[in-house]
Amino acid sequence: MKNLKENLNPPKTLVLGFAILILVGAFLLMLPAASESGEGLSFINALFTATSAVCVTGLVVVDTADAFSLFGEVVILNLIQIGGLGFMTFATFIFILLGKKITFKNRLILKRAYNDDFSKDIVIIARRILIFSLTIEAIGGILLSIRFSYDMKIGQAIYFGFFHAISNFNNAGFDLMGGYKSLTYYVDDPIVVFTTSFLIILGGLGFIVLNELYEYRKTRKLSLQTKIVLSTTSIFLIGATLLILVFEYGNDKTLGQLSGQGKILGAFFQSVTPRTAGSSTLSIADLTDTTLFLTIFLMFIGAGSGSTAGGIKLSTFTVLLATILSQLKGKQDVELFQKRIVPETILKAFTIASSGLILVFLVTFLLSITEKDHSFIAYLFEATSAFGTVGLSMGLTPDLSIFGRIFIIVTMFIGRLGPLTIGFAITRRMTRKSYRNVKSNVMIG
Repeated sequence: MKNLKENLNPPKTLVLGFAILILVGAFLLMLPAASESGEGLSFINALFTATSAVCVTGLVVVDTADAFSLFGEVVILNLIQIGGLGFMTFATFIFILLGKKITFKNRLILKRAYNDDFSKDIVIIARRILIFSLTIEAIGGILLSIRFSYDMKIGQAIYFGFFHAISNFNNAGFDLMGGYKSLTYYVDDPIVVFTTSFLIILGGLGFIVLNELYEYRKTRKLSLQTKIVLSTTSIFLIGATLLILVFEYGNDKTLGQLSGQGKILGAFFQSVTPRTAGSSTLSIADLTDTTLFLTIFLMFIGAGSGSTAGGIKLSTFTVLLATILSQLKGKQDVELFQKRIVPETILKAFTIASSGLILVFLVTFLLSITEKDHSFIAYLFEATSAFGTVGLSMGLTPDLSIFGRIFIIVTMFIGRLGPLTIGFAITRRMTRKSYRNVKSNVMIG
């Protein structure tokens, strides 16, 4: 046991912790009490659902509202909450309540979980994260409950309101509307659209960014990470909204038959949800190919680092873009906001992006072999959605074969933890050389 603890470095601890949480969730969802029919789910369906919940994805092989009992839905909700904030956040909170000391190793695990190499006291930040999250979810839950109370009984409205608030803040995308309809009924409802959108956006900014915004009133400073996330988030939201409005304006199956306000709200929400949320007010399968391709692009990029979102992350994409522009201009340094990016960060960005691309292409290829009667873009969409832990689907998920479900389970797991964390966890610790190899060169381009 002692040797096991010594071998569990932060990446391995995170991978093992998420895996155990998924297996426990799958076991609970297999119980007869968890299903509406009282028969319990098969292992593969329970594992798929638990993975989707813990990895805050939202892809479902069985409809959440129709297949699960209240107990099953509560299990899913808890898996979303723990998976979204990270099990180490909850473990840290419990340690604090019990008066136990947070070890140096636990602090390293927390830093790895939030992808944070700069904050001095990660424990204080972890405590704030829990407070921020519960406060934001509570406000969102109250607003949605009030709106839903006009369409359903007050008890159900409160339950629906808080379920969807927690699900969307954690960028999970699970819903209780039934029949895979998501939030299509509220496509032109400002309260539901804006409340849900801001829950998704806040959850996708990243906990370190939220903490910096909280401290801004004292420090009056923002780090390069926060500047990148805030600026790119704004650009992507505005740009994607305008593009979707143009692409879908005349599509009678999506925005075409809506009022002017409905078109704007529908386009705005569709620009928000690919940031790894999974909720949708438009029928994904009825979107134009152009919008589907744009959505795939947005899903692959994701949102902020250290957030509930997946994808390669906004900062990774920004560093890649800045590197390309610097090379085209013949510059040696890569600069952002008058700051020089270190070579290690550039290499890390290229590694994450290339690993993500390889994984998406591989899973798309495998799905094209194992799944039938679907278009290629549906396979690519599904693979990207799983990697980005988004949860949007063109209708392929419920029809997946056993092999297809296994491929998507693995993709969601890698997408949530990140290719680098998985890589560090499964490879042996490299010993440092006392020498460096002779330099050489290869032809590029």
